[in-house]
Amino acid sequence: MRPIFTLIFCTFILSACHQKEALLLPEPISNNAVAYHVPTQTIYSFAGIGENKDWQSVHAKSYKCTLTNYSCILINPLPDGIGRLATTAQTIGNHIYIFGGYSVGKDGSEISTPEVWDFDIYTQSYTRVKDMPVPVDDSVSFVYQNRYIYLVSGWHKDDNVVNVQMYDSKLDEWFPATDWPGAPVFGHAGGSVNNTAIICDGVHIIPPKVQGARRSFETISACWRGDINKKDPTQIAWRKLPQLPGKGNYRMAAVGWQEENMIIFAGGTDNAYNYNGVGYNKEPSKPSQHVWGYDVTADDYILFNNKPKATMDHRALIHLGNNEFTTFGGMGHDQTVLNTVDSFKVSRSPK
Repeated sequence: MRPIFTLIFCTFILSACHQKEALLLPEPISNNAVAYHVPTQTIYSFAGIGENKDWQSVHAKSYKCTLTNYSCILINPLPDGIGRLATTAQTIGNHIYIFGGYSVGKDGSEISTPEVWDFDIYTQSYTRVKDMPVPVDDSVSFVYQNRYIYLVSGWHKDDNVVNVQMYDSKLDEWFPATDWPGAPVFGHAGGSVNNTAIICDGVHIIPPKVQGARRSFETISACWRGDINKKDPTQIAWRKLPQLPGKGNYRMAAVGWQEENMIIFAGGTDNAYNYNGVGYNKEPSKPSQHVWGYDVTADDYILFNNKPKATMDHRALIHLGNNEFTTFGGMGHDQTVLNTVDSFKVSRSPK
């Protein structure tokens, strides 16, 4: 029998990390793919958009921030030089895999890019591996068994797709996994722990109400749990979770917290937009301070207090270890593109 869910309001304190100085990026960046390499304590960023938030600001630059010496530098860009947004990246061993994204033309045209790059941490070099069967951007990625990377839904050409694509990093091969059962979305967020993924919210397409009218894009409040079959990793048992109150969120930062068997979600906005932070409804999007999690063991949500800085336009959240998390760039108030690495801690308050 399916358990009855209750929304748990916990007494948690979220506090900013106390640092001697702000960790600043070489320049402001948003909508960038980020990944963390634990052994070298280094955060990497690939592609994204600069502070002007126009087609000319979309780039293929890459950065790394080394936490041991507290420095951020520019490194070799993506090899093809094609500026792109909404890419996603995952770390497996000493390699970071960078998937897709979309390029923006002078005329406003957008193309989902098929390329997948394998970035070697120690040689700091890229190798192009097998392209995505279905090129997607604004997709959610997560890792299973330190070998497989899944891409869930996302935007392809001119619509969202239900595809769940599984990349085998050992074989350099792609396999179709169980389709996404919810409304196809882009700009959703999620993460995984062990063999369970939690994917939430994003933007879905609303068909036109009258013939000849344009379709619209709206955030959706919907979370799904996917449990991967341990014998066949292409098989995922999806089930819809109870809906959180309020509107759905777009381009949150999210990551799995293995030690606590939890997925953490932070920031985002409830007003869908393309890439400049102004909504499809012509209203400026406002970033959120919310932080919440999904406890895989309890099979329920946990709401935390607000994080120190309201941000949006993220592709992932970085877990630095213990109870410390960070975002890399993104947008703040007034759609300002940020040049900061903003860390925060989640901790229980004393009873």
